[in-house]
Amino acid sequence: MNRFLISFLLILIGACASQKATNTTGHTRTKPVQYLDRNTFLLTEVSDDETYAFTPKNPVKVGSDDGGGPLNERRLLNALLGPNGEHVEYYRAGSCCPFKTPNGLLDNTGLLDRYRVSWQGAKDTLDIYINMYDKGDLKIPVGFRAKSKN
Repeated sequence: MNRFLISFLLILIGACASQKATNTTGHTRTKPVQYLDRNTFLLTEVSDDETYAFTPKNPVKVGSDDGGGPLNERRLLNALLGPNGEHVEYYRAGSCCPFKTPNGLLDNTGLLDRYRVSWQGAKDTLDIYINMYDKGDLKIPVGFRAKSKN
């Protein structure tokens, strides 16, 4: 099993080798994570950075101490609404963009996950990049809204 996992990771890293390695590491979470429910983050702050979430150099950092990276990716995406409150649909388009992080699996390397995100009436499908290894403050990407407690 471990040989299979290592081989798989090496193939993924090799497949992404044509893309420049990105340094997206750092534990910069200054605010506690809040939850709307078990599967949804409560996001209250809109990012003022138009690159946040939309570029490999500035991914959303959803890492946690409990290893809940993939679940946290879905919690983030489940919290998002379209610009007029539309239900957001997403799918994982794959991993990309190797980067160094002390929280990575093999040789301190991590891979970003790229999700394709859309909503009814959207002119295009957007890419959102997520780093599941490192922690950062969670914000609403520019152009989106978020579910609330109401």
